[in-house]
Amino acid sequence: MAQYNFEGDFANLNARQLDYINKVILEQDIKVKKVVFEQLGQAGDNFMGSLKRINIEGENGTISMILKIASSNEITRQTYHTGLMFKNEHIMYTEVLPKFVQLQKDAGVPPEEWLKFATCYGSFNEEPNEVILLEDLNDLNFSMMDKFKSLPDEYVRNVLKTFAVFHSLSFVMKKQDPETYNAFRNELRDQWACIAESDQSLMFMGNIEKDLTSIIEDNTYKSLLKNKMTDGFKLRKLNNLEKDMNYTVIQHGDAWTNNFMFRVVDDAIQSCMVDFQASNDNSPMSDVLFMIIICTDHETRSQNFYDWIDYYHTELDKSLSHFGLEANEVYPRDRLDADLKKYAKALLAICLLITNVSLRDSKEASVVIENMNNMEHEDDVMESFKPESLEEETVARINKKIGGFIESYKKFGLF
Repeated sequence: MAQYNFEGDFANLNARQLDYINKVILEQDIKVKKVVFEQLGQAGDNFMGSLKRINIEGENGTISMILKIASSNEITRQTYHTGLMFKNEHIMYTEVLPKFVQLQKDAGVPPEEWLKFATCYGSFNEEPNEVILLEDLNDLNFSMMDKFKSLPDEYVRNVLKTFAVFHSLSFVMKKQDPETYNAFRNELRDQWACIAESDQSLMFMGNIEKDLTSIIEDNTYKSLLKNKMTDGFKLRKLNNLEKDMNYTVIQHGDAWTNNFMFRVVDDAIQSCMVDFQASNDNSPMSDVLFMIIICTDHETRSQNFYDWIDYYHTELDKSLSHFGLEANEVYPRDRLDADLKKYAKALLAICLLITNVSLRDSKEASVVIENMNNMEHEDDVMESFKPESLEEETVARINKKIGGFIESYKKFGLF
């Protein structure tokens, strides 16, 4: 690998990937002298693919990039739809997000209100060699919140504002350029609905559900959770077949805590979405309700839920106003309320799956990731999902989180 002048942790990259990365690095106008790869974050920060930071030193400056690498394990790729997910993210960073910001620029939206996302330096979408090179948001003082804690009210509101802007641009694009929007809609695929298209995937989810339910201590909760995951993913597929495309948007699709980064500028919170692998055309409430349920606790939701929904719709209207549109025209409040209930059951299945993985500590998560990367059969990962592998603190976190889901669903009439 000497021809690349690379240093550090890049042994798991193949020649095709290294060639592409080298090409992207050489395109940067800094007269590169040194390139160092290092592992990024802790186990459990990210589960779909490997993350590295690339530190690039040049005569004319330095650049830090975040490198996302797809798994090359054939069983892993089939089980977790790796090709589909990296293709989604490729489309989002190279086509959809730039188009959305161009809509804002053309309408004269102030720069401080433009949709924020990491600059994409390059995306290689050749299976099974996918890599994406992104701007390092840490350099802009963005950071992640603690995934084990509920997001505070002001952070939730900021994410809702980000969603409102993001979703509004789908409605704008439908009006201004429906042909391109429909092309995006057809290219992006819903990874969650894909689970219901395979009997093997549903069986896999059924086994996860069984193991997850076994650690739930409250018998009432245990009973309520029966078949919620497998039925939920089937319902997700059905909802997609029945959706009214007048009221859908390109959604983020995987709005858990680690997929947002935050910074404070002049006492104001700013948020930036990351990881668009689950993006697809769906109801705005699939993003909004998912984020509220997975990123907050029951106590915080109980105090703020209806105010949050009102706030989202108000911010949607504000963003649309730049384009001469109104929220009550493109996404009426009664439709929003109906979608909350329509999509809630399917979203609970996704929240249960995410919780079973995301609330593990770094040691437990590293076992899951190691098994995912070296799968010879689905059973290899199922062993790491067994409750016997969890620490008491993890079991307690999962019980509290899922108990909160159930109490919130009952309180807000979402079951």
